[in-house]
Amino acid sequence: MGGPSKWRTLAGISLFAVSIFLFTYEASAQIEPPAGGRPSAIDTIPLLPPTNLQAVDTPNDGGGSITVTWESSPDEAKGKVTGYRVLRSQVGGRFQLQGEVAPGVTKYVDEDTQDGRKYIYAVQALGKGGSSPLTKSSPASSWGQWYNTQRTNMLLVLLIISAGILLYIRKARAGGKLFIRKIAGLDAVDEAVGRATEMGKPVLFIPGIMDMDDIQTIAGITILGRVARKTADYDTSLRVPVCRSVVMSVAQEVVKEAYLDAGRPDAYDADKINYLTDDQFGYAAGVDGIMLREKPAAIFLMGHFFAESLILAETGFSIGAIQIAGTAEISQLPFFITACDYTLIGEELFAASAYLSGEPRLLGSLKGQDLGKAIFMAIIIVGVVLESLGFHFLTKLVTTG
Repeated sequence: MGGPSKWRTLAGISLFAVSIFLFTYEASAQIEPPAGGRPSAIDTIPLLPPTNLQAVDTPNDGGGSITVTWESSPDEAKGKVTGYRVLRSQVGGRFQLQGEVAPGVTKYVDEDTQDGRKYIYAVQALGKGGSSPLTKSSPASSWGQWYNTQRTNMLLVLLIISAGILLYIRKARAGGKLFIRKIAGLDAVDEAVGRATEMGKPVLFIPGIMDMDDIQTIAGITILGRVARKTADYDTSLRVPVCRSVVMSVAQEVVKEAYLDAGRPDAYDADKINYLTDDQFGYAAGVDGIMLREKPAAIFLMGHFFAESLILAETGFSIGAIQIAGTAEISQLPFFITACDYTLIGEELFAASAYLSGEPRLLGSLKGQDLGKAIFMAIIIVGVVLESLGFHFLTKLVTTG
């Protein structure tokens, strides 16, 4: 009747349709992975490791540092590397993470080592699909170097300046004349003390408001010794109010020695070198009170000053005293120049000891420093010209590591 044939035909068509559906589903599943992404076979291949890994003591340092270098993984050029991981272990120990660096960086400085202890380093490349096998270094240890080879140029300059100082000292001791530019403020020291003597009034010396650890205070105390010697010779009263206890002790010793050298130890009065207060404006008020009560004929302001400088200088000007000031504090120089008769500007304050004493060692040191300044000025001028012309060798020569 044809019935079974009909059913067989329908069954064959259905089986064929199901086969086509299953085949299409499997193909699409291979092309489009499910959400969440399953890595492809290419992504699961391990990255190639970095090569030529070396660990050495960091040169020209004080120790406690090892420098690790390597060559990039070949996969970095393909864009597969996202960074490098640096690990460290002691000999026989387990590796621990030290840090990570970006792709393209092939150097890592480990600044957390103990000198003399051996370390092994390992580096692996990192990527989206994982990491490369470890590349290990030979054992390395750190130690400190006593000489920094990158600063040889500074050593040469130091030797040249030192040689110049020694030559100038030798010349001064042999009686040779060393030219020192005239400094009006220092030449006026004798005039100021002489004026106070003629008027029968005291000399007031203010050594700034900083402690003895400040170089300007030291320079001021050096000038105080010269002033004290003159007041001892002329039998003139000397007042030294200070705002630091250590400065008071030093000033007392300096003045006492000056009076002994002048053969007038009986004229020395330690009570006239007294401590007022550590407070900046309290000290300024105390010194102003001394000025208004005792009316000194000569006032010396030598040292480190701040906002109180104009208060002191204006008060001294109002009583008609001859004032000689000196400081390296740039912001206070305009006030001293305006209100004082003479002003030592910047380095003139530090040159005062050599200028006033004429001692060969101090004069030689001063001239040697001038030689060093001349050398640096010449290097700067020549360097600017060469850089402008496109020659950079002098810049590289004077650059320190």
